[in-house]
Formats: sequence, structure tokens, C-alpha cells
Amino acid sequence: MASSDIGIDLGTASILVYMKGKGVVLKEPSVVAYDRDTDKIVAIGEEARLMLGRTPGNIVAVRPLRHGVISDYTTTEKMLKYFIKKAVGRNFFGRRPKISVCVPSGVTEVEKRAVEEATYNAGAREVTIIEEPVAAAIGAGIDIMRPCGNMIVDIGGGTSDIAVISLGGTVVSQSIKVAGDDFDEAIIRFMKKKHNLLIGDRTAEEIKINIGTCYKRPENIAMDVRGRNMVTGLPKTVTVTSDETEEAFHDTAQQIVEAVRSVLERTPPELSADISDRGIVLTGGGALIHGLEELIEEKTGITTMTAEEPLQAVAIGTGKYIEYLSSRT
Repeated sequence: MASSDIGIDLGTASILVYMKGKGVVLKEPSVVAYDRDTDKIVAIGEEARLMLGRTPGNIVAVRPLRHGVISDYTTTEKMLKYFIKKAVGRNFFGRRPKISVCVPSGVTEVEKRAVEEATYNAGAREVTIIEEPVAAAIGAGIDIMRPCGNMIVDIGGGTSDIAVISLGGTVVSQSIKVAGDDFDEAIIRFMKKKHNLLIGDRTAEEIKINIGTCYKRPENIAMDVRGRNMVTGLPKTVTVTSDETEEAFHDTAQQIVEAVRSVLERTPPELSADISDRGIVLTGGGALIHGLEELIEEKTGITTMTAEEPLQAVAIGTGKYIEYLSSRT
């Protein structure tokens, strides 16, 4: 296997690139900023994320992926090309890399083909598409080849993938378009309704990361949030508590729990027994939301734990999957 072989976790919120022998070499937000007047790309990745909600009229910062699916084809292709070049560096002009890309388990054949084509056009020699839960399981250190049931709940930015994996494949799965971004939106709605305060996506994400919870915290923590008062139109600061975020997150978290229960209900009995022994594993950025583990555990009665590197699990698994394939051939 050439050292230029790479695995890409093509996420709604961020893109991670894994290279054999080097691990995750790049993690950047999947945001592209372009000039509306000239149609030229101004910035990609972290640089573009800083522009979200802060751009002049002619510059627009967009996320070309919505719910784990390409919504803007040309921009995604340019973004992929940029990230592959950045990760591979000067060797990019040598041998074209073999790339495996990860997609949510619920995508259609047409959506898969779009990802495949965009990756080929971005400079791949060979493309393998792999399903997110399988990659997440490998990345979380689970031996997916054994005849034994493992349940993975991968909560990304745009989609949550829940799957039961055995013998290297998915037995039962469900992909829902409810994930990390929805928690941000829930906070934005809550702040409007309860505090008459208008906040942006980045502020919402900060609240989610710092004090957000899906399950009552032992102590109620608070943070100051700045935004625009909807009544006066002037800047205003409000103190928000973790108990309030629990209220804001309730419906979104409930949808994820329901999806987990629905997959459990469709799981063959032998595999169900394995899962109640081994527990449920959470991966993805959403797994870092405080209290999600406890909530799933309480509602299913099954031990729930978060993978060691939840954010990188899918990227690591995607990269290792190529190694696994090349060891079989």
C-alpha cells in the first residue's frame, strides 16, 4: 500500500483526512467562502469558518454538504481537491492517491456516485466508498470481523448513523438527519423564545460545547451569552444555565434515542444479547455532548460508552479500511 493512500471523513461540519502511518493529518471545517460577483473561492476550511456570519455582501460562506450529502457539487469538488492537496503536500503531483471516502448509511446510489465522482475529479486514482457506522466501528477499535453484534451510534454534524455490525457488515441500520447541527439550532430557537435574544451559529456551538447537556448535570453551570436583543435591536448579554440547555436539547436528543430504540427493536435476538453484554458505543462530534451517554443508557437499559477519539473515529476507520482491504487481496 502506497503511503499516499488516504481515508476521508466527508462530514457536514468538518472534513478529516487520514494517511497511512501518519494518522489524521488534517481536520478542517467543511466551509467554503466565495465571492458572489466573480464566483471565485476566497477561502476554504478554518479560514472560511471564521467568516461565517461575518462577511460583506459580496462574499458568501457556505457549507457545500448538507446532512452528509453533497448539496453543491462543484464547490465540494474544489474543497476536496484543496484538502487532498494540503494533506498529501508536494507528492500530489506524483502517483495519484487511492482514496476511501465515508458516507452516511442512508445515502442513495445517486448520492454515493456524486461523492465518488467528486473524489475522482479531485485527483483520486481509485475510490472506495464505505458506510459511516462501519468506519466508526473500526476507528473505535472494534474487531468488526467477528461473528458478534456491536452497536455503533455515530453522531456527526448533519446525520446520526445507528447500526448493528457483525461479520464486517451492517445487519440493521438507520440514518437520521438529526445530529450536532440540530442541537445548535435548538439553542438558537430557545434563546429567541425564552430570552428574546438573536444569536449566531458559532455562539450556539460555544454554548453547546461549554455548558450544553442532555441529562441533568450534578451542578447547574452558567455562561454569559452575547447577542442582539430582538425587541430593541441592540446588543445584549444574557446568562444561560446548563439546565436551560437540557430543556432546549430535549426534543433533538429524544429523536436520537428513538432511532436507537428502533434499531434495537429490529435487531436479531442473538445479536441483541451480544449488545446487552458489550454495550453501545458512541462516536462522532455529537458524542461529546454532555449527558448523551447517560440519556441513552437510561432509556435503553444498556451500558453506553463513548469511543476514545470520537471525533477522529470515522476518519481513522476509513483509513484503516483501505489497509484492511489491501491485506485481503
